[in-house]
Amino acid sequence: MNIYEKYILPKVIHQVCSLKPMMRQREKVVPLAKGQVLEIGIGSGLNLKYYDPRKVKGLIGADPTPEKKALAKNSAKCEFQIEVLFSSAEKLDLPNNSIDTVVSTYTFCTIPDVISSIQELHRVLKPSGQLLFVEHGKAPDIKVQRMQNRINPIWKRLAGGCHLNRDIQDLLFNHGFSGDHLETMYLPGWKPATYNIWGVLKPK
Repeated sequence: MNIYEKYILPKVIHQVCSLKPMMRQREKVVPLAKGQVLEIGIGSGLNLKYYDPRKVKGLIGADPTPEKKALAKNSAKCEFQIEVLFSSAEKLDLPNNSIDTVVSTYTFCTIPDVISSIQELHRVLKPSGQLLFVEHGKAPDIKVQRMQNRINPIWKRLAGGCHLNRDIQDLLFNHGFSGDHLETMYLPGWKPATYNIWGVLKPK
């Protein structure tokens, strides 16, 4: 890991992910979490203030490199128990069918083996569970798609492995999840990086 990846990139990602349009997106899905919750890519804990303590029994935050200081600060304000699991989403040390809600916000775009991670989330979710997600990814407009595809190789290197052009809906629907009410929109800003999809999915 070089100086940029260790010291600069985490701060840049935190600042970008803290922008108001992205925080408003988080606020649309995170309050729907209930029961025993698993949040993948918990990072600095940007979602913590949106959880409803009346619904959440406990939260497991999985991240191979969580931002410890910021996460501890945000966790101190929570009214429910939080456990940090130093793990990637591709291999979780959790029992089958043990989670009521999985939360993923702007995480599937970066996970190296995204298919394995989706299958792992399906494994740990209860049959009655739910996946709450908001992600950016492949845009529906051909011109924007072409730009995403051209820029993606450079973008991945600069943005810590983040992909501009992953088809998040296709990945989720083809690897164990279903849902009828997904929403999409472009957030304010540069179109190749701002096409968002979000909603609630069920394991099938």
